[in-house]
Amino acid sequence: MIFNLFAPLADEFALFNLIRYTTFRAGAACLTSLVFALVLGPAVIRWLRGFQRGGQPIREDGPQSHLLTKKGTPTMGGVLILMALVFGTLLWADLRSGLVWAVLMVTLAYGALGFADDWLKVTKRNTKGVSGRAKLVVQAGVGLLAAIWILLLHPPAIASGLALPIFKDVLVPFGLLFPLVGMLVMMGASNAVNLTDGLDGLAIVPAMIAAAVFALIAYLVGNRVMADYLQLLPVPGANELAVFLAALIGAGLGFLWFNAPPAAVFMGDTGSLSLGGALGAVAVATKHEIVLAIVGGLFVVETVSVIIQVFWFKRTGRRVFLMAPLHHHFEKKGWAEPTIVIRFWIIAIILALVGLSTLKIR
Repeated sequence: MIFNLFAPLADEFALFNLIRYTTFRAGAACLTSLVFALVLGPAVIRWLRGFQRGGQPIREDGPQSHLLTKKGTPTMGGVLILMALVFGTLLWADLRSGLVWAVLMVTLAYGALGFADDWLKVTKRNTKGVSGRAKLVVQAGVGLLAAIWILLLHPPAIASGLALPIFKDVLVPFGLLFPLVGMLVMMGASNAVNLTDGLDGLAIVPAMIAAAVFALIAYLVGNRVMADYLQLLPVPGANELAVFLAALIGAGLGFLWFNAPPAAVFMGDTGSLSLGGALGAVAVATKHEIVLAIVGGLFVVETVSVIIQVFWFKRTGRRVFLMAPLHHHFEKKGWAEPTIVIRFWIIAIILALVGLSTLKIR
């Protein structure tokens, strides 16, 4: 909004020229969302506690320590993340950007689905919420629409191809099937972050790390000079997604202030589904879908641990892990929660660096 209002005045007032720089607006969006979350956080938490008498329902078959340390803590803190993210984005992004609106649509739609799921859990006092099938149907529908939208916004030469990291100018042609690929990326990322969200701060920090990597990617592919220098596929207008991702980082930092152990609030599916959906949509928009699997490798490992556990248990009646997702396995082994969380953060940083290296290796 600020860009659209004041950028035209930059020729008359030199101060407004700052607004033309994506980097300046990204920094401003991050700080705006952070302050917004910090200021409104206490009020949002009081509101959540007001109608969640018993807090988030805790799984009876989960780690026993959770029944003592997490009982009574309100969920749906993703509302705070979404409010701060949307506010920072709308204030500082170029609102003429179709890519920004497409990514925002996915983020808010997945957030609404997560909100419905959390609402059913806290009002019915069980851990079921929206059925798995209904979740997948909604995620698929939103993801497919967003993928088609993004495809139409991309230059025809790259719109329907899947880019391979390391190999320059290599696109796997999917043609009319590409929206299905984009849909799967968004659904996969959303559910992967959702599965990772099980300990205080475990999901939000890796999500912010991934967002920081993709903010850089979005800036580079949206800048024709830098894209050509690094031999990346240029995506006109993608640099505005750096502003969106910077707002996501700021909102995440503000949420982490209240989610740090012992958490005053959990993000719930409202936050985890929307954050994963946002990362997936940005990966599709920047033509770096496979790089997301590297940068978000922690989310991938958590998801694979669940798939292995379910598959092996159905076939043999035995478990591979003491409990899935993987972070619960280490809890069952006696690792302290902060130990698991910090070590997983370290892994997320390493994977982010590996993902970044693909930008230079060609």
